[in-house]
Amino acid sequence: MYIAALRIADDFGCDTVGIQYQQGLKDLSPASDLAEGLLNNVDRPPVRARGNGRVLYAGSALPHFNEVDECAGLDGLLTNRVWKALGFPPENTLHDVRYGEMYKGEFVWVFEISGAAPPAHFIGGYAGTVSERQPPMYFRLGGGTVKGVSKPGHIVWSRVFVDNGVLKADLGLGRVVELPQEETERRWRITTPQWPIMHAVTPGITRDQMMARHKSNHIQVAYAPDLAGARLAMFSKAALFRALGLDVSLCGDFA
Repeated sequence: MYIAALRIADDFGCDTVGIQYQQGLKDLSPASDLAEGLLNNVDRPPVRARGNGRVLYAGSALPHFNEVDECAGLDGLLTNRVWKALGFPPENTLHDVRYGEMYKGEFVWVFEISGAAPPAHFIGGYAGTVSERQPPMYFRLGGGTVKGVSKPGHIVWSRVFVDNGVLKADLGLGRVVELPQEETERRWRITTPQWPIMHAVTPGITRDQMMARHKSNHIQVAYAPDLAGARLAMFSKAALFRALGLDVSLCGDFA
């Protein structure tokens, strides 16, 4: 599936792709999560074109949007372009906003998705990445996930969505925190332990504000090298969205 996705994308000149396994391929083939996570990683196994042996998308990720959420696809592609222009590692991914609770005085979200998380986002990179069989309640034919714990650092989060016929984008800063292993395991047990996990803090945004604003549980995340870099990336991305005609909102505390 990984090889097929890259070759099909090359055939059609695609800059980003989505694999609709959730209500399509899931009943025909194993889940595509392993392929999705690799596609979103710059450092990934090479795939060659049919016939001439050309390496496809050499030295680059092929941004993948999970569940064929086209708004996330637009977000992922533009994030990839902005981060590369800034010289930042361009790996980005879609997560589900699963839940959150207080931990030592901070509200810490659990961002967790079945597919599309790149190993570059995990503590230890590939060394901190495992693949586990998908639970049958979601994917009866199995398939491997790309599982890891997201590394601590500064992120920019965003959500592109349609509201009353208008294409909108929310952006904000976030911080990924590293929790003790026992706390991570506890959070995995009450969600989906086979999936990658990100422990995220969104300064200046409460749980109810985050959930009331958006009608989907999807959120896009990308790392920046530091807080100053995250601010630069967020404002650059917001300016690009505005230039393309999106209605942009900057959310939370980014002073």
